[in-house]
Amino acid sequence: MKNISIETKEKLTQYQALLIKWQKAINLVSGKSLEDIQRRHFDDSLQLAGLLPEKDSRLRGKGRLVLMDIGSGAGFPGMVLAIARPDLKVHLVESDARKCEFLRTVSRETDTPVEIHNIRVEKFQERPDPSTALAGARSAQDDNVIDVITARALADLEILCGYCLPFAQENPALEMLFLKGEKAAGEIEKAREKYAFDCEEFPSRTDSGGVILRLRNLHKS
Repeated sequence: MKNISIETKEKLTQYQALLIKWQKAINLVSGKSLEDIQRRHFDDSLQLAGLLPEKDSRLRGKGRLVLMDIGSGAGFPGMVLAIARPDLKVHLVESDARKCEFLRTVSRETDTPVEIHNIRVEKFQERPDPSTALAGARSAQDDNVIDVITARALADLEILCGYCLPFAQENPALEMLFLKGEKAAGEIEKAREKYAFDCEEFPSRTDSGGVILRLRNLHKS
């Protein structure tokens, strides 16, 4: 955990202690990964911090970058990014009620504001009209339009694209950051059968066979 503030390190230490404690009652992560929590979970998630887009003219200098982490589970990468980047507005979407309770505990104990949604991402798409600012014409005060979607170990890329498409239609500037393994190339090829998108690949610093995918301009083929 290099190049992060002392406050962030302290909060991640609290987070780690909570993860170990709660793991005894509910299955938050694989047991083996507990032997190397820092690299397998924290450092893996923190890789995305440097790939997040900058606030631009669409926000008119007033709004916050809005990030949604889908299938948050134990909070990777979404909760870690919320801790490391307090300037973000972060939504954590998780269908398991017990994991949501864990996320609420981490949020409270580390004093990290996040919005936790105990719901499937398909249902989150159906939330009340999130914006009057479609097609990039968002207002400075609009903190409901999603700017970035993240996911780790949730689903194949084709399925992730399906989850993200409604948000890309709402905000054409949407960016997606997905932590993927050695099968990423095959997933990209399959996803392109149904969806068109620009894709950049970045090597993972924590998994020799892993990559980070950054997708933009998502739409149906």
